[in-house]
Amino acid sequence: MKKELVETADGTFTARSAKFDECYHSTKDGALRESLKKHVEPAFRLVDTAKGRLEILDICFGLGYNTLTTLLYIHQNGLSLKLHVTSPEMDEELVRSLVDFPYAAPLQPFKAVIESIAEKGFYEDERLFIEVKFGDAREFLRNTDRSFDIVYQDAFSPKKNPALWTKEYFTELAAHLKRGAVITTYSCATPVRLAMEESGLHLYHPPEGGVRSGTIASPSSSLPLEPIDMALKRERNPSAHPLTDREVFTR
Repeated sequence: MKKELVETADGTFTARSAKFDECYHSTKDGALRESLKKHVEPAFRLVDTAKGRLEILDICFGLGYNTLTTLLYIHQNGLSLKLHVTSPEMDEELVRSLVDFPYAAPLQPFKAVIESIAEKGFYEDERLFIEVKFGDAREFLRNTDRSFDIVYQDAFSPKKNPALWTKEYFTELAAHLKRGAVITTYSCATPVRLAMEESGLHLYHPPEGGVRSGTIASPSSSLPLEPIDMALKRERNPSAHPLTDREVFTR
């Protein structure tokens, strides 16, 4: 499949989705830098890696940057972990085409991972299992009994793909989180944060990472981060409301 490649600020490439008319990554932050600084580093600083096993949900697989950057981070930091990564993805044709994607040099050691995923939809070795679930992320959540330590909430934007940013979606997601689990996302939109909060999640400002700020969410009320004062946001914007399924699906 032909992809419209877009070079980003850190010199790495992303692509533009014709369906959503949006790039898979921030061109200003950079594709690799965004994955590392908005998702992987914040998550791994907050979860307990000492238990030796992590379950990660990568919403959605896209070009595979979040998953591959996770492998890079584990390798660079010498972490001894068993890792199970699950990633829903609607665009099977895109995933099948990733063998030809021009990944940055730091990700090239994981080319065999991408080749296996593109061919078989999964990769497995003695410490790692990565599976792409082709189909709708919400359907996956409705039909799985698994729970996760980390969620990379990295769907296309609420404006372009609102179904993966509603109160009902986050309520489904929250039901699959382990105690102390962490959700990372680039979004700081008030309707999204309200949707997260009203699904029972606690919200935090992410640590400084030299990229545009997003949101950290968790079932835990005691993460070592600055909480986001949603009461103050409501006070300043009384008309603000969470994004809901009713709003999305009756447009």
